[in-house]
Amino acid sequence: MENNWTKVYTTTNPITAEIIKQALVEHDIPAVVMNKQDSSYKAFGVVNILVQPENFDQALAYIIENNLNED
Repeated sequence: MENNWTKVYTTTNPITAEIIKQALVEHDIPAVVMNKQDSSYKAFGVVNILVQPENFDQALAYIIENNLNED
């Protein structure tokens, strides 16, 4: 597996990240979650959703069209 993933979404809520990742995967957009939160203090750090660069535009459009973003 190549290591050229691109960040498409960032949140502080790991549950939101998993929901968005699963939605992308179900629509044939490979995605992974990278949790950068502190393991002791969940208030510090973020959770990123990463996609392959060639899927970035499609993934971002899907997130926006389906109101999956928190903001």
